[in-house]
Amino acid sequence: MFGTAVSQLRYGASILLNRRIRPKDLGRIADDMVRTLAEFGEPGADSALLPGQAGQVDPEVRRTVTRRSLRATARAAVRHTAYYRRTFDDLEIDPETLDTETWSRVPVTPKAALRGLPAAFVSAAATPALMALTTGTSGTPTAVWYSRAELETTIALSTISAALTLGLRPRHTVAYAGCSRATLPLVVAEESTTRVGASFVQFGTIDPALALERLAAPLGLPGKAPQITHLTASASYLSALVQEAEQAGWRSADFGLESIGVGGEVLSAPLRERAEAAFGAPLSTSYLMTETLPSGGTPCSQGHLHHTTEFGHLEVLDPQTWEPTAPGEVGMLVHTPFVPYRECTLLLRYATGDLVRLPVGGTGCEWAHLPATSAVLGRWSGPLSATVPTRDVLDLVEGEPDVPLPARYTLTEEPDGGALLHLLVRALPAATLRRRLEERASAAGLPLAGIVLHDDRSKLPPSSPVRADLREHTFESARPVGVRAGSGA
Repeated sequence: MFGTAVSQLRYGASILLNRRIRPKDLGRIADDMVRTLAEFGEPGADSALLPGQAGQVDPEVRRTVTRRSLRATARAAVRHTAYYRRTFDDLEIDPETLDTETWSRVPVTPKAALRGLPAAFVSAAATPALMALTTGTSGTPTAVWYSRAELETTIALSTISAALTLGLRPRHTVAYAGCSRATLPLVVAEESTTRVGASFVQFGTIDPALALERLAAPLGLPGKAPQITHLTASASYLSALVQEAEQAGWRSADFGLESIGVGGEVLSAPLRERAEAAFGAPLSTSYLMTETLPSGGTPCSQGHLHHTTEFGHLEVLDPQTWEPTAPGEVGMLVHTPFVPYRECTLLLRYATGDLVRLPVGGTGCEWAHLPATSAVLGRWSGPLSATVPTRDVLDLVEGEPDVPLPARYTLTEEPDGGALLHLLVRALPAATLRRRLEERASAAGLPLAGIVLHDDRSKLPPSSPVRADLREHTFESARPVGVRAGSGA
């Protein structure tokens, strides 16, 4: 216990003074938390003070730490990366003069710049160990380099979150149904799960029928629950699982799931309802990006997305002017991950591409002390994506049984500026479905000029790929419909 107290002191000093974090200190804190849970069963009241747990901090202390973190991050980026050295020299910006009031002098970093030359953002003072690629569903995959120390730090923070936020315990088994090519989240999920004492199973994005068979299969493992208890998946792959479960006649009682974690894509309200009905387990979401880890956001009980200030600095800006977005308006999340949490790929004012709406007035929720936005609305692809965001479309269509999941749609702009929604459905004619969608779109205030239904995907205007399209091959075959795992067949 004395060693853990020393580690906590070292960790706190590193944050206050912007010195390099010792991964062993965070690892020891995480390990001690796991031992405490094993002995007492539940976390103590002081668990909110652990790293990454959004405990309340005096506002003046937070402002001081943010100012120091911004300057330290800018200083490291200018000294050690080619991209920011040139940017700051060209604009004659001194990192030591920056704070939250003058931070806007730093130009926004577009995603295209990082994609085009990732080495220009890698610190010359770091030792790159792992290149983490994004899935590339919104374009060319983005490459982000991590050092070994960053990986250990991120894993320790994820271990704390797995135990406290997800409630993982040794009896649990987690199935990870994310793309195997997304290396960083896979490594972090496996390490944090097993460090808590739970078991980990890698699915990948295999045929949904096979995934359901695996979820329903008995484990027969000593000390473990009879079946897989936790599932992690993207929203689009989850929607493919829901459709397969509904069509093949699976019941929620066939599974042993206790929780489903969804990330990486917009989770609509109708999909949440259908998934909870299909699998008999509650869904949880969070906001994390490969480029900005460990910084992220967590939904509160009222549905706001609250963003940590411990790991980075958040702005919501107009994606065309890069001016601050007004309350009630849609803007893009622009993020600066702080050193010392990040030391390899350094990013200042990184344009994430993710759209949110700023709340009007205070939130009045349990995390009102943290910056808040709406849940992510979708990805920026032009003005139309902000006028009719992905979340609004999915909320409109994903509750309809006649719309195949994952939903395939495209928005096109009419000559008068209106938006036309093209949607793939199971069969035409579908006059009743179209009328129902039009009535609900009008009631929701969606600025649609019309809805065009298609039953042939090749006739649908090109639609954006989703993570469920990253299908991974396997030599397995699904059982015929009606034959269930453990049925004796």
